[in-house]
Amino acid sequence: MERKLIEQELSKIGISNPQTIFYNLNRAELVEAALANQEGKFSQAGAFVVNTSPYTGRSPNDKYLVTNGDPDLWFASGTQAMDDKTYAALKAKMMAHMQQQPLFVRDMRAGADPDQTLKIRIVTDLAWHNLTASNMFIPLSADKPVIDPDLTVVAATSFAADPATDGVRSPAFIIMNFEEKLVLIGTTRYAGEIKKSVFTFMNYVMPKRGVLSLHCSANMGAAGDVALFFGLSGTGKTTLSSDPQRRLIGDDEHGWNERGVFNFEGGCYAKTIRINPELEPLVWSAINRFGCLLENVPLDAQRRPDFDSSAITENTRASYPLDFIPNYEPSGQGGHPKHIFLLTADAFGVLPPLAKLTIEQAMYYFLSGYTSKLAGTERGLGDKPEATFSACFGAPFLPLKPSIYANLLAEKLAQHQTHVWLLNTGWSGGGYGVGKRIALPLTRAMINAVLSDQLNNVETHRHPIFNLDIPNEVEGVPQNVLNPELAWTDPAYYQQEALQLAHRFAENFKKYEKTVPLQVRAAGPRETL
Repeated sequence: MERKLIEQELSKIGISNPQTIFYNLNRAELVEAALANQEGKFSQAGAFVVNTSPYTGRSPNDKYLVTNGDPDLWFASGTQAMDDKTYAALKAKMMAHMQQQPLFVRDMRAGADPDQTLKIRIVTDLAWHNLTASNMFIPLSADKPVIDPDLTVVAATSFAADPATDGVRSPAFIIMNFEEKLVLIGTTRYAGEIKKSVFTFMNYVMPKRGVLSLHCSANMGAAGDVALFFGLSGTGKTTLSSDPQRRLIGDDEHGWNERGVFNFEGGCYAKTIRINPELEPLVWSAINRFGCLLENVPLDAQRRPDFDSSAITENTRASYPLDFIPNYEPSGQGGHPKHIFLLTADAFGVLPPLAKLTIEQAMYYFLSGYTSKLAGTERGLGDKPEATFSACFGAPFLPLKPSIYANLLAEKLAQHQTHVWLLNTGWSGGGYGVGKRIALPLTRAMINAVLSDQLNNVETHRHPIFNLDIPNEVEGVPQNVLNPELAWTDPAYYQQEALQLAHRFAENFKKYEKTVPLQVRAAGPRETL
């Protein structure tokens, strides 16, 4: 009966009479299947280790949205529109291929808030992809096939598109059709594409319900105070939210509705490159055990993971369920945030490590989404970080106009009197290759000072270029870190680099000038002194 239901469901998306179906296998069964199919191997500690080469990061230039007439639809840099005819032809080829493959099918949900949850179906041709889905999303209360899920993701790593005939740019593709509630992923084995496709769909659905979708991690103190950490990959969302003194709500994707914050996911997808067990004990313990999935982490002769090695990629990853973190919040929900951190990893070494923001500044820096992309996060990046602006700290995953998310944020900040902080986890004393990355203990000291409400009303001074209010003192943080210009040996060179970055902010923000009030436009950096 169960197989018949699943067959009926798969036929609705064009997969007719599949040869083999494995439905909702448990963790041990999936690992056994992956091992039997030679998809990976065990680490000494019991994690399952796979290699996704040559796709070791997201492929932003291989992403497509099927046009649907929505005036709010937005195409991030790299994302292209696809017409119905091109989509239908490629879908038919892919589904015919999937009929001949062993299929691993998993029904789960996204969204911990019961009123906002979406039922999702993940169909894969790799057992370990289904293991990652099992780790990353939220289990359903009933273990039976869902009828007409809210979203279906089909990941066919054994299917390659033909750019000459299929209307795509490479053999790999990620195609989202909001009308059909379907995502097609071809060729790439990088599991982040599955995760981010679900997030992109949530980013389309949630704002239309008045719910703000957020690319952030979230945790909660003993008193129920919630903190959010926005930021692109590599800026510290997972590391900084994994705090032994606070309960982890989630590490990457959340919604904010009238009740508070809720996790979209049921797991973590953490970067592991050069992870330090002393500085990140919670994540370290989660990634060194059975049930964890390691991507692109080399193993030595004794099968010990070499987390310091970037031989395959800088973007080494681990997926594990939230309950691998001892102090996670089982409900996946929290109240309205008391503090929000906008994280950036400034490769030029000119931004202050901590600054208090007004609502207008919060909108400006949220829309700007400045950071430095770290090598390996996306295909095609070199060995050095690249300065970038990514709207709302997650432009590739925003299918709606950025101003929609920014306006929702401003409304909620005003309503709940949330404190917002710009937190630079990047370089100090010079840019990349000259200065040094701000030490994690110093960053944690600043976060702890904020979360204990020590800095809500302290004296500040304004940075003359970035127009930011910097606390005069933070316990345990030296002045030459708190005030970045003091760490440079040449003050004139610091000013020159700071003005150049300010100019980049201004140039980038021109695209949003007509969508925000004058006070927001005026909240950014100054280009002259």
